[in-house]
Amino acid sequence: MTIEERLEQAKLVLPDPPKAVGNYKPWVKVDNLIFVSGQFPIMDGVLRYKGKLGANLTVEEGYEAAKLCALNSLAQLKAALGSLEHLQVIARVDGHVNSAPGWTQQAAVLNGASDLFAEIMTDKAGHARTAFGHSELPLNAAVELVLIAVIKSEIH
Repeated sequence: MTIEERLEQAKLVLPDPPKAVGNYKPWVKVDNLIFVSGQFPIMDGVLRYKGKLGANLTVEEGYEAAKLCALNSLAQLKAALGSLEHLQVIARVDGHVNSAPGWTQQAAVLNGASDLFAEIMTDKAGHARTAFGHSELPLNAAVELVLIAVIKSEIH
């Protein structure tokens, strides 16, 4: 089953890849690597999850925000490659969580992205991951996701 078929089976739709919100590229390809810039929980041009986890957002809301960031990351990868089937593996995911003081459940929030990747990407999803808690994120986003993916050698 292809990645697109698994997305459809999970009733998930890849959004249009969000435009950069500053002076940077949404992704950069270097040899057989693709570096995806920070993706926010944006859908249809609207930041869907704002605020701090542990203050005005729950772990469950953060989990959903991370899933949306993951879908936007996949949309950027598809824009870069034309097809998600050209991916060899998502190698690294860095998750940044807008966190209230003393709140330490960043990893549980980022499981939203990791679980989505595992479901949709199967064997291409075994990534290394780091979870960061921050006092603020750009645009007051709840979550920001950064990733590095490896492209299959026969297409680059």
